Amino acid sequence: MTPRALSLALAVALGTTAFNAAAADFKLTSPTIKPGSMLTEAQVFNGFGCTGKNVSPTLKWSGAPAGTKSFALTVYDPDAPTGSGWWHWVVYNIPAAATELPEGAGTADGKGLPAGSAQGKTDFGAPGFGGACPPPGKPHRYIFTVYALKADKLDIPAEGTAALVGFMINANKLGAASFTAKYGRSK
Repeated sequence: MTPRALSLALAVALGTTAFNAAAADFKLTSPTIKPGSMLTEAQVFNGFGCTGKNVSPTLKWSGAPAGTKSFALTVYDPDAPTGSGWWHWVVYNIPAAATELPEGAGTADGKGLPAGSAQGKTDFGAPGFGGACPPPGKPHRYIFTVYALKADKLDIPAEGTAALVGFMINANKLGAASFTAKYGRSK
């Protein structure tokens, strides 16, 4: 290996190690939902045959990567029988100074969110938190993810889909932290 190739390989390895170390410091937690646990009736949708309270949980994050200018948060069910999963909550333009979303912040009007935050439409067809409501059978996974973004604001139209928000998040992502919970019902 030439000295130049060796220097390039070393630079890539050090950069990857630094990125992985920064990513390891970025954490998402919830005082009410533990990773791998079952969601409670508080986080279950009220409709589509489910009778939950449809309340978004408290979510807290720490260790965001340097250069973070805003955050976005998603809740996604990859097991929904749609061929593309199901978006339960999409929040973006969360200010960089924010470190949590309080319980109940996911109302349709978004009044519990930090100033400047916006919610995209979920697969229920409206903005706001839409709780778990899988069809009877095997429990589904619900992936809660917070993204650190390099943009102050994502310019997304009010009628933008969750897929559009996801595209913009991925185009501006500095890092992500997530945990997964489950929920199932017998009938």
